[in-house]
Amino acid sequence: MKKQLRFRADGTFKIVQFTDVEFSDSQADDEIKMKAMMQRILQSEKPDLVVYTGDVIASGGSSDVAQLFRNAVEVPEQMEIPWAVVFGNHDSETVNMTREQLHALQLTHRFCYAKPDPPLVDGVGNYVITIQDKHNDPAAALYFLDSGSYSPLEYSRLGFYDWIRRSQIQWYVDQSYRLTDQNGGQPLPALAFFHIPLPEYNDIWDFSLCYGQKLENSCCTPWINTGFFAAMVEMGDVMGTFVGHDHGNDFWGTLHGIRLCYGRTTRNAYLNRPFLTGARVIELTEGVRDFQTWLHLEDGSIVNAQPEHLPEGRKLRV
Repeated sequence: MKKQLRFRADGTFKIVQFTDVEFSDSQADDEIKMKAMMQRILQSEKPDLVVYTGDVIASGGSSDVAQLFRNAVEVPEQMEIPWAVVFGNHDSETVNMTREQLHALQLTHRFCYAKPDPPLVDGVGNYVITIQDKHNDPAAALYFLDSGSYSPLEYSRLGFYDWIRRSQIQWYVDQSYRLTDQNGGQPLPALAFFHIPLPEYNDIWDFSLCYGQKLENSCCTPWINTGFFAAMVEMGDVMGTFVGHDHGNDFWGTLHGIRLCYGRTTRNAYLNRPFLTGARVIELTEGVRDFQTWLHLEDGSIVNAQPEHLPEGRKLRV
């Protein structure tokens, strides 16, 4: 049976974004609580899709990486809610299981809606899912891209983390052209999900009006820009991007018509301060080139209006 996402009868489609859950061998008590929180959020929001935006597991040193992954996706799988994963830097920090094997593992789950990798494209877990309308035609698209793990080049020159590569950008452009052609020449409303933020996330915080908080000293984005944001602007389909990686950041802002959004980390991890974990919720409406988004926190509270942040200009980054 083909797995196909559809808008609801009322024309809406809801996504819950979990990010940086980082299931590991050594934090069983924390993960029992986190699973319970994830279940409460899903019971309350009743989403049509769950998206994990990377660092699904903390794989380094684990003797059973496959079981960690199964544990991490157990909640939506048992609740029979469609889900999909993009990978982060912590997902493949072990010799016990490759990124390719992890992607193959996710595809074996009944309620996983990810797709096999396209040939000759960098990264693991690049795919696009369409959302059908009441006429069974594609009415929206969701792009999933692997932003990699760690820079293969010298740290002092280009930073510590990886980036979306040229072949992935070309794959996105090809898919966008195909879907636009199928839609009579009009770009499909689309969203994009990946783990490591683009350099433009720094730009919107420094130079644009943003909403939300930034508790990291600096965003952990790569220091190199390979042009993915420019490609999205040129294609005219992606309305918003959703990332994780920086646990203390949950802000969003708009640049050239695209809303660049952080999720709300689902695990506090390294933040040495009080911080409610949770999820970001995204709602699309059929036929509308826009989306609504809010935070659902671990205490059950809903944050529809995040605090406003005025631009402060570029700070020195070392």
